[in-house]
Amino acid sequence: MARKGTLVDRDKLFEAIQAKQSYLCVGLDPDPDRIPSCFGAGVEALELFCNSIVSCTSHVAVAFKPNLAFFESYGPAGIEALHRIVDKIPADCLVIADAKRGDIGNTASKYASALFDSLGADAATVAPYMGEDSVRPFTDRKDKWTILLALTSNPGADDFEFHGTPPLFERVLSRSLTWGSTDNLMFVVGATRPDLISRIREIVPESFLLVPGVGAQGGSLSEVAKVGLNSTCGLLVNSSRGILYASENPSSCDAANQASRKEAENLAMQMALTLHR
Repeated sequence: MARKGTLVDRDKLFEAIQAKQSYLCVGLDPDPDRIPSCFGAGVEALELFCNSIVSCTSHVAVAFKPNLAFFESYGPAGIEALHRIVDKIPADCLVIADAKRGDIGNTASKYASALFDSLGADAATVAPYMGEDSVRPFTDRKDKWTILLALTSNPGADDFEFHGTPPLFERVLSRSLTWGSTDNLMFVVGATRPDLISRIREIVPESFLLVPGVGAQGGSLSEVAKVGLNSTCGLLVNSSRGILYASENPSSCDAANQASRKEAENLAMQMALTLHR
């Protein structure tokens, strides 16, 4: 049976943010080259490592974002492990399937069903390049969140996202508002471009934003909070490598967990301060 999360409701998500005084999303990107050796090897190490991250950070995290590529690279056993990991994530944490799906028709519908029904994710990242009919199978699910790529944090974003008048990322934001609502549609906005988040807030003032790029990619939490927070927080700020690999050469699994817990708690503490400004 697929996991049943409780944060697919916008009000419940805000309540969780208030209760934990945090809007932290922990990215689960289990790189086999970086998983500490104390966890073992192969799929068993992947599963033990991810479960330990969830266990030591779920008290301050309101969301977990497994990146499907890292699990798919292990083959069928990796996908099976992902299902077990998702099933163990507490119901008071949003599960975001970072899949960046983008197709049309029945294919898109099957992608939505695979992520929402089979995996049990509460939300999924979707690429809008093919337009409305590639997104609707996701946003038609009113009981789930669709997280649309808008302004990404990678250098290659300059290739397309800033072209045109208005730039493409602004047209994605404006046009997609008719495909869903603030209750089931979020947007990915990279932390490495905080100067543009204020402009984004003009277009989508009430929407939640999923913000990657804090930490290892150089994004600033304080700058993102300054321009991105709204009356219901409206932010999920993701940290992946900074938390997962907080200790480069841990002496034990306990030491690795302690370092990850400390990093997550430090981020949550900074977030709590921004919520009280």
